Amino acid sequence: MVTNGQKHIGILLFPDVEELDAIGPWEVLAFWARSFPEDGYTVSCLSRSGGLVHCAKGLTVQAHHSYADAPPLDVLVYPGGMGTRPQLHDDTQLEWVRRQREQVPLMTSVCTGSLVYAAAGLLTGRPATTHWASLDTLAQLDPTIDVRPEERFVDHGDIITSAGISAGIDMALHLVSRLAGGDRAREVRRGIQYDPAPPI
Repeated sequence: MVTNGQKHIGILLFPDVEELDAIGPWEVLAFWARSFPEDGYTVSCLSRSGGLVHCAKGLTVQAHHSYADAPPLDVLVYPGGMGTRPQLHDDTQLEWVRRQREQVPLMTSVCTGSLVYAAAGLLTGRPATTHWASLDTLAQLDPTIDVRPEERFVDHGDIITSAGISAGIDMALHLVSRLAGGDRAREVRRGIQYDPAPPI
């Protein structure tokens, strides 16, 4: 799907979304899209109703689009955070996720975003990961999931899941590599000066 000749990546926002789950991938993907427009990708944020969204640790962010007026997506990034917990029992949200699965070629998640994918039935029989503290919950939601506790992110073709919080940055760089090549991903990594120091 192409919007005005460009492919579109949407980052989901919702109440109590974990800030870095969304903003980490945003930094990677927005830097890429703005620095290398010739690659043909744009990035924006969407939420159920649009407007302001209050995040888990007090940051307030502005969604560019509501579900109703968002452009057709080529990639969806679904962050995690405590705001995912009520979504596991929110039939309206789970049905929206299933509709995205039918329409969006590449679905990705950060942290406990994968729990929502599991609750919606998207991860049945697939390998996946999530935040280390929610690995058991992921397995309980769907026992057919091949839970990968040691992996920073799991790429299973049309669905990519990542571990907790900062792992979304790694997943987003992997996404750039998949969509535009390893050299471009290395340029983006250098551009945002992402070079983790050795463990403390």
